[in-house]
Amino acid sequence: KMAEKQEEPSNAQNGEPDNAEEGEGKKKKLKREDLPPFEIVTGERLPAIFFKFQFRNVEYSSGRNKTFLCYVVETPGKEPATCRGYLEDEHAAAHAEMAFFNTILPACQAGARRDVTWYVSSSPCVACAQRICEALRKDKGLRLTIMVGRLFMWEEPEMQAALRSMKEAGCKLRIMKPQDFEYVWKNFVEQEEGEEAKSFVPWEDIQENFQYYEEKLAEIL
Repeated sequence: KMAEKQEEPSNAQNGEPDNAEEGEGKKKKLKREDLPPFEIVTGERLPAIFFKFQFRNVEYSSGRNKTFLCYVVETPGKEPATCRGYLEDEHAAAHAEMAFFNTILPACQAGARRDVTWYVSSSPCVACAQRICEALRKDKGLRLTIMVGRLFMWEEPEMQAALRSMKEAGCKLRIMKPQDFEYVWKNFVEQEEGEEAKSFVPWEDIQENFQYYEEKLAEIL
């Protein structure tokens, strides 16, 4: 039986390497001690070690108590525009989903219609689900598709109700397939400088876990 479990992660679990060699890939990211408490981290590409730990669609999610959200915002029309990047939260102040609506979306080119796709390490919490519903009801031109690696606390009745309310508000919810993880790897994960882009290496049980979560989501919705 799959279950989400939150524990205090070590640095390595949090996607932060415990040794300097592995830390080379995160030059562009401020060190944790340089950041004010609970800051939302933003950027174009996240370090590979973060992706490999946080996006893993495992059944036992020990230590994965942060949200990593990769986004693509497309504004169709005479002058189409696309903005993309990622958000990472500290899970004590604003969550990444909230930060997207507060800071990222307003900064993207305004238009009558905006097609937004998120690739998120886990599905939104109840509060973030409510915020998503509010945004979709308020902005009729907003189209939101959320691709999730794992279902967060899916056994909780209020979480199931929140997922259903998102669907009713017009949000498309999908479980990430192996091809979606590969897409994130190619488009949102930084490669080591001077190296050729490494191909995505699927982890064990990636397909099996996708099918498990897909069945659970279908049952809930």
